[in-house]
Amino acid sequence: MQFFKVKTVEETFALIEENIPAIKQSEVRVLEEALHYILAEPVIAKENVPSFDRSTVDGYAVRAKDTYGSSESMPGFLTVTGEVKMGEVPTAKAGPGKAVYVPTGGMLPSGSDSVIMIEHCEEVDTLLNTYKQIAPGENVIRAGEDIREGETLLTAGTKLRPQELGALASLGVATVTVFRKLKVGYLSSGDEIVPYQTETLAEGQIRDINYLTISGLASEWNVDVLYGGIVRDDFEEFKQKARELYQQVDCLILSGGSSVGAKDYTTDVIQSLGDPGVFVHGISIKPGKPTILAMAGGKPVIGLPGHPASAMIIFKLFGEQILRKLKGERMERKLERVFARITKNIPSSPGRSDYIRVRLFEKAGEWWAEPIIGKSGLITTLVKSDGIVEISSEKEGISQGDYVPVISSR
Repeated sequence: MQFFKVKTVEETFALIEENIPAIKQSEVRVLEEALHYILAEPVIAKENVPSFDRSTVDGYAVRAKDTYGSSESMPGFLTVTGEVKMGEVPTAKAGPGKAVYVPTGGMLPSGSDSVIMIEHCEEVDTLLNTYKQIAPGENVIRAGEDIREGETLLTAGTKLRPQELGALASLGVATVTVFRKLKVGYLSSGDEIVPYQTETLAEGQIRDINYLTISGLASEWNVDVLYGGIVRDDFEEFKQKARELYQQVDCLILSGGSSVGAKDYTTDVIQSLGDPGVFVHGISIKPGKPTILAMAGGKPVIGLPGHPASAMIIFKLFGEQILRKLKGERMERKLERVFARITKNIPSSPGRSDYIRVRLFEKAGEWWAEPIIGKSGLITTLVKSDGIVEISSEKEGISQGDYVPVISSR
């Protein structure tokens, strides 16, 4: 029996960074099919965005200094010489004492350096009364102000969210080089585990709900999941099925059998898959202490606790980091957190990080987090929760009203 080599949460994240490599295979995808993929190459802007000076409001293109001194009580006067039509190069020109009507997004006519909003002026025939003075460049975006030709718009390792796709589309980029999509394998273990579709349970049986929760999270992270089924508590069968699944995927996930019980073969099975083997066996965390992380023959292997809530929390915390690193994603971005005030005192043991499921609600303009207390085997605590509160290892607990970081699961 192997003893736990317990790591702190901080040590575990550092070991993930140290041990997990990025995949090297890339592919070219059309832009509309690249959402949530990771860029394998930087994108260099080949043109300015916008490509011309344009107005950000409906108003009149003018020289700013021609509006100086204008007010409601003492308006300025300019001559309107024409208007700008969308998608056309202006023929009308601004200049000293002149104004040209321009719609939002319209090209700025020559002779102008700013736009006075339509709300701050009034056109009477060809005379424009200005009721406000404006500054040079006001209500105008200059050519290249958004994206400048030759600059690196996106670096390799960037996750392509909708906003990145929009920026690329503004440059006319039709295809991108991205790291290929990951495939992970999931295998459940235990004599008591039966398929989740089982209608009537025999005494002592448990439906395999972890497969759905873990594969659901992986799918949210744009990762394909190959289900290896359920394996009995038999070492040779477990080893054979694990190896068969391991050979088909980029990362192997094993659920159950991660503690030090007599039938917990997970560590030995993982060690049999290849070197260097297990680098974390046990994390100073609640819930989820009996967690195993390994590198076997160049592929990460994750051994999750069997309890549903523990498995899901551990996979959210560490599984996502492993898959992000494996996908080649730049690791600057941490798990998204919101800060909320806790509704009650929660004790914690120093030296151990605790993660408490909470329900978020708004009161008096602030977010509050209400703990949902329950044992690690209760899946309904996750259904009722909107996220988990992190109590770091150096703390002895948190007090009612404290601001706490909440890792959102919404």
